[in-house]
Amino acid sequence: MSAKERRFRSQLAQLIGQRGLIRGSLLVRRRRCGKPNCKCARGDGHRGLYLVISQGGRTRQLFVPKAYEPAVRQWVADYHRAKELMEEISRLYWEKVQQRS
Repeated sequence: MSAKERRFRSQLAQLIGQRGLIRGSLLVRRRRCGKPNCKCARGDGHRGLYLVISQGGRTRQLFVPKAYEPAVRQWVADYHRAKELMEEISRLYWEKVQQRS
């Protein structure tokens, strides 16, 4: 096993072992609550964060409460980093197979 592969595997193991992972993207939406005297009626609206995934050919959205936002942001970032690391490991194995032929 090469040093590069060991490094990628180690980073991947740390990501998987430390925190959670969640597939998806984060979307910020602004909505008006409908109250005529609320500041949202005159401005940008209330901010809401949503986790968006495609599941079974359908797009699903899940509201992320403010208290969960830092954790969910980290889980999404860790998922994307884990995916990048798996792609790098896969590329290394592709090269191994390619060199054998």
